[in-house]
Amino acid sequence: MYLSRFRFNTARPGARRLLSSPQSLHAAVMSSFPHLLPTGSGSGAADGARVLWRLDRNAAAEVLLYVVSPDRPDMTHLVEQAGWPAAATAQAPGWQSRPYTPFLDRLTEGSVWAFRLTANPVHQIRRKEGEPTKRTAHLTPIHQMDWLLNPQRQERGGFLICEKPPDKRLLPGGTTHHNRPHHGDRYELMVRDLRNLSFPKQGPDNTSTRHRVTLVTVTYDGQLTVTDPDRLRATLTQGLGKAKAYGCGLMTLVPLPTTAR
Repeated sequence: MYLSRFRFNTARPGARRLLSSPQSLHAAVMSSFPHLLPTGSGSGAADGARVLWRLDRNAAAEVLLYVVSPDRPDMTHLVEQAGWPAAATAQAPGWQSRPYTPFLDRLTEGSVWAFRLTANPVHQIRRKEGEPTKRTAHLTPIHQMDWLLNPQRQERGGFLICEKPPDKRLLPGGTTHHNRPHHGDRYELMVRDLRNLSFPKQGPDNTSTRHRVTLVTVTYDGQLTVTDPDRLRATLTQGLGKAKAYGCGLMTLVPLPTTAR
């Protein structure tokens, strides 16, 4: 497995085109792996390997693409379209890739990490009696937090979102006037960067439009404790939630700052 990072040159038209279209960016990411056979979803290979990607919009001029993949990518085409090709060299081709397995192998039960995840928090609802359920996005921060804090989701994912120490909570008992847990106060978890995406999904020949895709995505920043290293490794390499082909599901971990430990 490999973890790769590419920085967009946001002043270039090619970068702006890719950043405005999740489908085009997905195609560009998958083009980095000429030996990966696509599946029906376009996100993996025949043997079950999966390519995950995420955009981190840290500032208007700092947009980073992260990719987790079974093979080392060749992002030359991204550099030429949306990077700094004149500055690329054989030693510094315009992106960075490193083996991911050594990091994954170091995960241990009980260790605590800062994490980032962009996800598509959805649930199944039935609007009328007798109708089939329909996948529907969570639209409010508290429900979006509920989605990630779901005990079954955390257990399957191999992690537990950290709670703040009582002396760092602003509300007594971490409750609101509705007597519900105030997640932003109780947990080391923040939801930001809500995006409503809508774009046409093209047919296999890339000419005929089949239907329009509508997604709600958010980015979670927080802290977690590893409860099951094997399950967390699967989460980090297979993704979490829906819409993985459109930049959702990739969770990354970094060590906590010394002052946060």
